[in-house]
Amino acid sequence: IGPEGARSIGVGLKKSKTLQALHLKSNTIGSEGARSIGDGLKESKTLQTLDLSDNDIGPEGACSLSGFLQESKSLQALALDFNNIGDEGTRAIVNFLKESKTLQSLDLQSNNIGPEGGRLIGDGLKE
Repeated sequence: IGPEGARSIGVGLKKSKTLQALHLKSNTIGSEGARSIGDGLKESKTLQTLDLSDNDIGPEGACSLSGFLQESKSLQALALDFNNIGDEGTRAIVNFLKESKTLQSLDLQSNNIGPEGGRLIGDGLKE
């Protein structure tokens, strides 16, 4: 779907009143698409599961997505595996993790996360 399709989905998310799960694995949305999806999520009251695995969102996409996710009051599962977010993107996602009262599942496998990112995740889980 690419970034353009992600923009359209972001607009739809703003108006959706019932969607509980969104799986967009392997759709090459990139960081721009992650920002668009995130923008739609900030108004979603029902989304519980978001899978953006293998979309090459990188650290920039993780950072912008995290800002929007912090406003989510319903998200329970987030899959961002295979997105090359690295330690920088991990830091942003951990900021969301610390604030979330609903997240139960987080998938960050294969993201080039180093020891620093591991420490950040561990610290985020303690809070």
